[in-house]
Amino acid sequence: MNVLLAIALTAASVTTPVHLPPTAPCPANVPADTRCYEGRDANGAYYTVAVPKRWNKTLVVHSHGGPDLGEPTPERTRDDLGRWAVMVKEGYAWAGTSYRRGGYGTRMAAEDTDNLRRMVSSMLKPRKVYLHGQSWGGNVAAKTIELYQGYDAALLTSGVIAGGSKGYDYRVDLRVVYQYYCGNHPRPAEVRYPLWMGLREDSTMTTAGLRSRVEECLGTAGNRTAEQQRKLTDILAVTKIPESTLNSHLNFATFTFRDIVHNRLGGRNPWSNAGVRYQGSHDDAALNAGVERFSPDPQARAELVHDSDLTGKIDVPVLSVHAIGDPTAFVEHESAYRQQVLKAGRWWNLVQTFTTEAEHSALSDAEYASALQSLEKWEKTGLRPNPFSVAAKCPRNDETYGTGCFFDPWYQPKPYESRVAPRT
Repeated sequence: MNVLLAIALTAASVTTPVHLPPTAPCPANVPADTRCYEGRDANGAYYTVAVPKRWNKTLVVHSHGGPDLGEPTPERTRDDLGRWAVMVKEGYAWAGTSYRRGGYGTRMAAEDTDNLRRMVSSMLKPRKVYLHGQSWGGNVAAKTIELYQGYDAALLTSGVIAGGSKGYDYRVDLRVVYQYYCGNHPRPAEVRYPLWMGLREDSTMTTAGLRSRVEECLGTAGNRTAEQQRKLTDILAVTKIPESTLNSHLNFATFTFRDIVHNRLGGRNPWSNAGVRYQGSHDDAALNAGVERFSPDPQARAELVHDSDLTGKIDVPVLSVHAIGDPTAFVEHESAYRQQVLKAGRWWNLVQTFTTEAEHSALSDAEYASALQSLEKWEKTGLRPNPFSVAAKCPRNDETYGTGCFFDPWYQPKPYESRVAPRT
């Protein structure tokens, strides 16, 4: 018998079933008496499971963001557990998956998420299962509860929940507006390709190489010519993308677009900027006359819609938390999702909350704790919370976590189309 498994069998408790995989080290910031387990499922997805000693019999299954473009690694799930250790501290068992492969695929990631739920549920026998989705994982989680049974509630944080068919339109706009002003992606002497590809399939460009092109065109902070500053000002004004995340958005519009187009859609175009009137530059007429235009391949767009768009047909309580100043997944994603939920007649199952933070990857632990407590009470009692009741829990949680409370219960995001021009 494997030595680690023998130790696990000897030390097993009522909250640690003996048929879990061998024990693994826990991240430093989870409670010291937590038991952690790791493995890889039949499809190739790595997973990490954490069970606190004082387990409340509820399992939180985590869908991570990205998508990561490299091969899956166990570090992905270990890092996610460390980032959301607050959930284990609150008494929940936690399980996260790396997904079976890198690259885009919302339904693929949803299937891997549900595979993990079924596997861990058969081992731990939780009374309740909650789903947590972060960033693109918010899209994955929202899709998961539409496709699969077995979840009692869901928490969506910093979610990319406008769906793939329009949730990346501001990156489509960045791709063409950047090229209009900079003309170096591709360069005039390089092989041409339509910008909706993101990048040629056989290109060897790296993120560092792309960054050098951006700096060549736009300079760096404190070291820009007047022309570079004018170009940067125009790009930011037209796309409404913050300077702090310009490179990361352009990375997505380059490398992730290439993955979507070449690896998922057979080289066909799902994107459009037809009919978009770009505004905010020093010369809008010249920009609109000179920017590259394209319309989607209908079948490619239909496949992207099928994979990633949301119907809003939610039958369990869903609570979302989103920073108003999120520089990566604009807060207006929440408006797009709310419209889908309203169309589906499920408004009662959605509560959205907002914070004054300007973060994407992680918010305050006191806020996560408040959101989970509110979601749990809602799921158990049927009493629907509201942004004020969620915010009211935070000061007491902040006594434990000391990470601050930034809820703004009065805030309502503007329509998605106020931030991102609609396509025709």
